[in-house]
Amino acid sequence: MTDDALRLTGVCKAFDKPVITDLDLAIAPGQLYALLGPNGAGKTTTLRMVVGLTPPDRGRIAIYGIDIARDANAAKAITAWLPDEPMIYDKLSPAEYLAFVAGLWRIPPGEAAAEAERLLRWLELWDVRDARCEGFSRGMKQKVALAGALIHKPRLLILDEPLTGLDAAMARSVKDVLRAHADAGHTVIVTTHILEVAERLADRIGIIAGGKLHAEGTLAELRALAGEDEATLEDTFIRLTQPAREAA
Repeated sequence: MTDDALRLTGVCKAFDKPVITDLDLAIAPGQLYALLGPNGAGKTTTLRMVVGLTPPDRGRIAIYGIDIARDANAAKAITAWLPDEPMIYDKLSPAEYLAFVAGLWRIPPGEAAAEAERLLRWLELWDVRDARCEGFSRGMKQKVALAGALIHKPRLLILDEPLTGLDAAMARSVKDVLRAHADAGHTVIVTTHILEVAERLADRIGIIAGGKLHAEGTLAELRALAGEDEATLEDTFIRLTQPAREAA
């Protein structure tokens, strides 16, 4: 359905052994969606398939109705991907890096400069906009990379462990930016091992276990599936993934 921001249908991927098996997933526009799972469950592989870095063995992936196998460039034009170890050019300043990324997206210079200023102020990087990134902490580099991911206003923003290495203040700033991006009508997908973040931030949560989507819904819906109406997400997650862990 074209109404979905992201739809995976029957997606499979194997390396030495199956990693993702017949994965079906639909995420609506404007949601902040957390994709959770035990280590090795296939979260990162799933996201890499969505952004075109890893081809699926079978199945269909569509971003806002665009089949990525048929028109990868159109799908990538409305998507941004931020891996858990983002790469930026250390010899550039944040301002130079954003100008460079905006140029890749062919954003007019005036529009790019205005959006870069907005993002740098939003992420509290404006005062260091002309400093070389090589002197930044990991958290500051993470925020520069996030600004680069947002510069072309992607309709689908995908982040793998975006809060790794951030102190509390930086993490709060990033969470506010992600929430605002979703509230503006865009779609944000994150993976995180910090379940409290997913509990507080996500509109819907998907849990991958054993290479399949094991459970999906709001926190209340997941609690109902687990039979624990007042449980934390951590307790709910452990209960829902227990069968897959035992099978492994």
